[in-house]
Amino acid sequence: MRDALGILGGTFDPVHNGHIGLAEDVRRALALREVRLVPAGDPPHRGGPVASGRDRLAMLRLAAAEHPGLVVDPREVARPGKSYTVLTLDELRHEAPARPLLLVVGADAFLGFPTWHRWRELFTLAHVVVAARPGVDLVPTGELAAEWKSRHVDKPDPLFLKPAGSIYQQAIAPQPISASAIRAELVRGAAGREAVRRLLPPAVLRYIDQHGLYTDRARPQDAT
Repeated sequence: MRDALGILGGTFDPVHNGHIGLAEDVRRALALREVRLVPAGDPPHRGGPVASGRDRLAMLRLAAAEHPGLVVDPREVARPGKSYTVLTLDELRHEAPARPLLLVVGADAFLGFPTWHRWRELFTLAHVVVAARPGVDLVPTGELAAEWKSRHVDKPDPLFLKPAGSIYQQAIAPQPISASAIRAELVRGAAGREAVRRLLPPAVLRYIDQHGLYTDRARPQDAT
């Protein structure tokens, strides 16, 4: 197993089998000892999450409990302000200056990099592992095309020879599962719950039921 650290961010609202499958696909393909799941506290590119940070962390921990290589990292929920990825990578880099960091993103998110806060710095802090998503053609343009041309590698070996700087595309099993579609189904009640049963880890679905999440009666967000 390699000691490079994989990092997968998102709102995880709720965490579903697609998230876990992606993290495990990348971890196994690259023989990583650990992939961090980092839920955003206040995501800068979308509206606020429906579930509180406390609930999303709890669901992530339940989902990761059966996957020893997946570790939940609460830093973005705990940190005030917008959950900028560059800040998280900067913190992780200071914690382990020489350790390779592998930021895992979907192809659609990667193509949107030029809209991210201090996006060029991402490449100085971590390698970027782009996971192919169904229906998304990976054709960088403009400034991102230049980064792709200078940083793209065809094999994963360079990811482990230096701390940061490369872009690698990793094939993953297609899992077109949408958290927003899951939330929409859960609002429907019993019928919707049955429709999403196979899309969520059982412990996560039990937590949702126990805490009344994603229903018309769902409580407002907590401070965390």
